[in-house]
Amino acid sequence: MLALEKLKLLLGVEGEAQDFLLQFTLDSVEETILNYCNIKELPQGLEMTAYRMAMDLHRNENLGAEESAPGSISSLTEGDTSVSYNSCVTDGYKDTLLKAYEKQLNRYRRVVFR
Repeated sequence: MLALEKLKLLLGVEGEAQDFLLQFTLDSVEETILNYCNIKELPQGLEMTAYRMAMDLHRNENLGAEESAPGSISSLTEGDTSVSYNSCVTDGYKDTLLKAYEKQLNRYRRVVFR
């Protein structure tokens, strides 16, 4: 089982204000791994991968924020300062998160015949 305290240390988060969101992140990552790999429990060999995925998800999803974080800068004008942003960085991030860790996850993936 993934430990909330370990994720908090890895992210440098102190206090209990974000505990619910961080636990949600851990649960979401674990569910994603279990569903992708077609397994019932998280193997020890994927724990570090799960923590790295949770860190990436937490940093990129901006969970708990009322407004979404601005995306990457698409244009910048210096005279009279103008900044334009692309749509939010997190658009489709959950899909790309899985692809970033696909190589590690595939080692534990089970084939399911339906």
